[in-house]
Amino acid sequence: MNLHRFDDRPPTRALFWLLSLFALVMALIPHPPDIPGNPSDKIQHMVAFATLSLVGSIAYSRARLLSLLVALSLFGAFIEVAQAIPALHRDSDPLDWAADTLACAVVLLLVAWSRRRAR
Repeated sequence: MNLHRFDDRPPTRALFWLLSLFALVMALIPHPPDIPGNPSDKIQHMVAFATLSLVGSIAYSRARLLSLLVALSLFGAFIEVAQAIPALHRDSDPLDWAADTLACAVVLLLVAWSRRRAR
């Protein structure tokens, strides 16, 4: 499947931003719903940010992958800072931010490898 045929199209960008909003809401609501299989918090973080990285690399294919990594890592850091607000009744954990960043880095390295291979 050629992922590049969807590059920089408004629907792909809209999907990226909807997924980002969904991740933010799920991270900040006081009692998020249970996920089937009850995966650990770190797994949930990694799946969310791996997905954002992949969709973001397609939606913004002309952007530097390092810029996308930095932006998504900052988004993960923002979530952890926001989770420290007592009224949200959430737990802030720097290791969650590290899991977010690691997932982004792995996916974006695979994207970079795939792009080089496709040339």
